[in-house]
Amino acid sequence: MRYSLLGRSGLRVSKLALGTMTFGTAADWSRPEEECRPVFDTYVEAGGNFIDTANMYTGGESEKMIGRFIASDRDRFVVATKYANAVPGGGDPNAAGVHRKSIVRSLDASLKRLGTDYIDLYLVHWWDFTTPVEEVQRALTDAIAAGKILHIGLSDVPAWVVSRAQAFHDLRGLAPISCMQLEYSLVQRSIEREHIPLAMAHDIGITAWSPMAGGILSGKYTRPATTGDNTPKRMDSMQLQQLDARNRAIAMAVDEIAGELGAKASQVALAWIIARGIIPIAGATRVEQMRENLAAVTLNLPPDAIARLNTASAFDAGHPYSMLSWDMPMALGYGGMFDQIDIPRFPPHDFGPQDER
Repeated sequence: MRYSLLGRSGLRVSKLALGTMTFGTAADWSRPEEECRPVFDTYVEAGGNFIDTANMYTGGESEKMIGRFIASDRDRFVVATKYANAVPGGGDPNAAGVHRKSIVRSLDASLKRLGTDYIDLYLVHWWDFTTPVEEVQRALTDAIAAGKILHIGLSDVPAWVVSRAQAFHDLRGLAPISCMQLEYSLVQRSIEREHIPLAMAHDIGITAWSPMAGGILSGKYTRPATTGDNTPKRMDSMQLQQLDARNRAIAMAVDEIAGELGAKASQVALAWIIARGIIPIAGATRVEQMRENLAAVTLNLPPDAIARLNTASAFDAGHPYSMLSWDMPMALGYGGMFDQIDIPRFPPHDFGPQDER
């Protein structure tokens, strides 16, 4: 295992986090404890220490299971959980949301299910667009002061929310944002527009959910099924990203590079994210699958392979970034001397072919 710092928090976390949304029996796609425990043990034996869960995963079963798994060596693990969602139909509008009342209730309930007196990283699961940013951050800061959580993060929120929260830290001394948890993969790169530059500017860590785009990049939809026929497997009903022409082409590029390197497609997809300084959250329902995921940590993709993946997954940066890549605004903005000054092209990270302009 290799480790990295989670933003400027100082936390030393595994370069691959264990996703536990499937830990439990409350959903058709989840698994009982006797199947989850070997997956967890395999991750830990490889040196993994970063566990990701949430209050509503499998109706709370995931947190309970994690609590039992870590009980004998709690302090070794960096446990991240989330709040803001509630099971529909409860008749209580305040059971969900990101407001202070929801934080207080959800945090205490998570601590009880996890069987611990503190949570290493507590994240807002999504943004409700009704609660002031300052209310959320003050409530989370109070929870830190009470010793219930150590660090805070924001998941699936607009970049402006994170920026405003960071401003409250800078100006009013509220807790800093240590982590953003966002969807990110070769298929879904849109966080490169705003969230990644924001993370770079404020030294905020990023964890990526659905790093294999719900299985698109695993090879199971682009390679023949193991039954011997030549028909690729169909998409799952839980699939978030569509297997359209663009995404199939990306998956085929991943397959091709995996073949050249003697690796699995899933390992290439995860290694690409790790190479960008982002921590993928990878779940598994089998020990073999967990071992395959773990091998991505030590898979070094050659520069040529990374360039090919970037090109295959290139997307429209949108306004104003696409405009700022043109020669005319670059020339006007720098008095016609941009070729003589060491100026990074916009955006400051790669979007594929645009980098060559």
